[in-house]
Amino acid sequence: MTAGPGILQFSDPSLSSDDRFGKFCGTFILTETLTSRPGAARAKPTLGSLLRGLRARNGWTLKEMSEKTGIPFSTLSKVEHDRLTLTYDKLLQLGERLNMRMSELFSETAEPADHPPTARRSIGTVETAVAVSTPNYDYYYLFPELRKKRMIPIFTRVVARTLEEFGPLVRHSGEEWMYVIKGAMEIHTEFYEVVRLEEGQAIYLDSSMGHAYLAAPGYDEVLVIGACASADEDHMNSLVAQSQAAAKAAG
Repeated sequence: MTAGPGILQFSDPSLSSDDRFGKFCGTFILTETLTSRPGAARAKPTLGSLLRGLRARNGWTLKEMSEKTGIPFSTLSKVEHDRLTLTYDKLLQLGERLNMRMSELFSETAEPADHPPTARRSIGTVETAVAVSTPNYDYYYLFPELRKKRMIPIFTRVVARTLEEFGPLVRHSGEEWMYVIKGAMEIHTEFYEVVRLEEGQAIYLDSSMGHAYLAAPGYDEVLVIGACASADEDHMNSLVAQSQAAAKAAG
């Protein structure tokens, strides 16, 4: 078989029509796979390849990266060669020591400019949400069936009433907004004075800044709805894991 630009031509007349058709199909599928879908041949990134890329972009040796992160040289070497992975705690340590968000750790390169529409849609209720109860909040993570969400809608019941009761301010990657449905809420942050929100009022803030939502004096609970957003495609799992860790520590 010979081929010109946009033309497929069989040059072996000894082949039957059925054989020629089968050869054409096999050649077309192979050509389509190898040339028409460049993204299909691209290797899927691993934690090891991402760490190697991060180290290369910063010009660090393995020893330097080990000193910066507090993770042993041998462990990093095994991770980079895909012979070992890191626990969630170690990933958090890596991000904190390098002053990077989780989304940045798992970012290979800049994302393509064009994104096809996902055409996703979901109807959510409290009954179908992922529920996590902590001493400070009862969280209901909505639309759990949608994977790799950039925005995490959350219905929250705020129960803590004092900072002493709440404990250390919380931090996580991304940004968030919260809207008071019922009651009144006080917001304590790392860099601002305390603010009070009444029903119908909302706040938008940087989630990496220490913050705490408290039920205002005179209220036993406050109901709010909002969303957390991050470039981290696994943001929902990160938030749920953080909530579960808080619940476990308190229990």
